[in-house]
Formats: sequence, structure tokens, C-alpha cells
Amino acid sequence: MTTRGFGIRGGRGARKAGGADAGPQRALIVASFINRVGNGLFNTASILYFTLVVHLPATQVGLGLTIAGLLGLAAGIPAGNLADRYGPRTIWLAAFAIQAVAMTAFVFIDSWLVFTLVATVDRLAASAGGAAGGAVIAQASGERPAAFRAKLRTYVNLGVVLGTLGAAIAIQLDTRPAYTALILANAASFAFAGLVAFLGVPNYRPLPKPKGHRQWSVLADRPYVSFVALYSAMGLQYQTVSLLLPIWLTSHTDAPRWTVAAVYAVNNGVCLLLQSKLGSKVETPRQGGRAFRLAGILFLVSCPLMALSADVPSWVALVLALLAVVIHSIGEVYESSGGWTLAFSLAPDHAQGQYQGFFGTGFNAGQALAPAFLTGVILALGHPGWILLAVLFAGVGAAGPPVAAWAERTRPGQADAEGSGNGRQGESSLTEADR
Repeated sequence: MTTRGFGIRGGRGARKAGGADAGPQRALIVASFINRVGNGLFNTASILYFTLVVHLPATQVGLGLTIAGLLGLAAGIPAGNLADRYGPRTIWLAAFAIQAVAMTAFVFIDSWLVFTLVATVDRLAASAGGAAGGAVIAQASGERPAAFRAKLRTYVNLGVVLGTLGAAIAIQLDTRPAYTALILANAASFAFAGLVAFLGVPNYRPLPKPKGHRQWSVLADRPYVSFVALYSAMGLQYQTVSLLLPIWLTSHTDAPRWTVAAVYAVNNGVCLLLQSKLGSKVETPRQGGRAFRLAGILFLVSCPLMALSADVPSWVALVLALLAVVIHSIGEVYESSGGWTLAFSLAPDHAQGQYQGFFGTGFNAGQALAPAFLTGVILALGHPGWILLAVLFAGVGAAGPPVAAWAERTRPGQADAEGSGNGRQGESSLTEADR
């Protein structure tokens, strides 16, 4: 990933002395943190709001969210192209504003059709915001982008955790005003995040486009498309912990019910503790490929341990589940770090929006298909299913280094940057305080 500051290639010493990146980076972290606190509030209790407050059947809510999620995928690349053409901050702020309005509209819905329309608008804006936000990160990341991205992910994860804890209060109260307050709080989080971004993140100028650039150039970039396919498949690991393992623990093991909550806590705790420490070391495409491979190996170990939690005494099931989640969470840190490094460093400077839009579209498509695969295939097969999943993760991870090497060969100058240890980074840097 290359950073250009305000669109001007400046001297390295000037950046260090002036700390030109520190302010935008802090603003980006604060905006993202506020946004994810709101996400944690909403995602945790949204199904309860729509079923208990709006009185929509759960099947209709699921169908509406599925339709909205699939339609929302269409905005990724077009919004990324707009970000590359007019500047990423403009599109990012527009997405925040649209999501704030959409969230507020949820308070007034009274039918499935209106719910689906509002949810679709929200998902379209989310895809657009992801593409533009990725381009903003690319511009603001500085000379040590891996360290900044690891720090950013740490605060993002912390925001989700805090939002989830806040939602637990509303769930305990279980009243219409409590659930409505969550929806409005999420709407406010988009507005406040947008305000912070407006005040603290520069309006980065678009970079000149070389000859041959097309609005769908990313689709012709076979190494990048292959990487996105790998990352989307590896993304099954997120719902392995959040969806598959809880079902397995409650229906196939004698582990205490609270083990499910313990699994979530351990997963979030390990990621929060290790994201900056491990993720900051994954700086180059080659290191990203290796991190991807290591993640696959760790998942190869964790999935069978999860399977073994069945048919053993309750305390053994508890120990195995927690051990498996610790190993899996370390793998998640490497998977996300490697994925982000490859997603940004392999994208051309002038087309970060388009490439991040495609990256987000591929990942979200994989997440949309994950529940059906994990419950309909892996869970249905039982123990062999877990082994199949482990082998799948290991195979996808093993493909990381060769795909990264292939991508490097198609990008002039990448190998030289690899040797210097700086990837494709620009001249800006983090201050010592931000490191």
C-alpha cells in the first residue's frame, strides 16, 4: 500500500518532523472506533428489535437481510471507482450520512417491504463506505502501514466488544425503548464518525490514472482476483467461531452452556492482545503470503480440537473448546494481517478504491454463503466435516505464498521493495508515539 499524504510525494524527513500522518491516523482510528461501537450495539440486538418490536417473523427478517446483503454487493466496485475519481473521503462521508439516515428510518418501519428496502439502502452504503474507507486507509497509513493497520484493527475490535456489552444491557431490559435506543445510537455513531472524519481526515486528491486504466481493471488482474478468492474462502473461519462452534457446543457436547460466552470472550481477548504485536510484523506481500499459510496451519490444528470436544466429559469439552479457540484466534490474527497486507500492497495507488471495493465484495459474498456451507455441509457431516474444514483452511493457506509471489512478479518494483522491508510504502511515517 502506498501513501501519498495529501496527494503530494514529500520527503521522508519532513514527514517525520512534522508528523503529517499522525493527525489523520488518529482521526481515522477514532472515526472507525465510534462506528464499530455502533455496529456492536446494532448487530447484537437487531434481530430482537425487528422481531419483538417491529413484530416481523424471524424468517422474514432473515430473508430481508439476505436480499439486502446480496444487493449491497453491487456497490463495491462502482463506489471504489468514484472514490478513485473524486477522492475517497467524499464517498466515505456520503456513505456515513446515508447509513445514519437508514438506521434512523428503521425506527419507523412497519412492514417487511419497507424493512427490506431500508436494509438494502444500508447495505449498499456499507459496501460503498468499505471501498472508500479502504482507499482512505491506503492514503493515511504512512511509512509503516502494517503497524498502523494492526493498531486500527485493534481499536475496531475493541469498539465491537464495547458495543456488544452495551447491547447486553438493552437485551436485559427487553423493552421497546431500550431496543429503539440501540438503533438510534447506531445511527448517531455514523453521524459522529462522519464528523470526526470530516474534521480530521484530509480530503486526499485522486491520483493520476495511467493509460490503460479501466473502471473494471481489477477483474483483469488475475493474481489479485485469485487472492480475493482465497481470502473469501478463508473468511469461513470467522463464522466457524461465531456460528458453527456455538451450535456444536450446545448440540453435540456436554460443555456448560456458558462455554459459548467464554468462547466469544477468549476469541476477542486474544485478538485484542495480539493484533498489534503480530500484525505489525506483516509488512510485505511475501510476509502476507506466509502469514496466510501460518493461519491455515493453525486452523488445521484448531478445527479437529473443536470436533474432539464432543463425546468427552464436560470439563474436558470445556478445556478443548477454549484451547481450540486460543489457537484459532492466533490464526485469525495472522489471517487478517496477511489479508490486509496483500489487499492494500497489491493494489495500484491510483485504483485503491476500485481494488478495495472488489476485495470487500468478495469477502462479503463469502460471508453470505458461509452459514449455508457450515451448517448444511460441515455440521451435517459431524466429525468428518470438521476434518474437511481443517483441510480446506490448510489448503487455502498453503496457496497464499505462491499467489503472493505471482502477484509480485506482475508488479514492477515490488521485489525491490520487498528486499528493503518496506513493501510499496510511500515516504510518510508514524511518529514514535503512534508506534
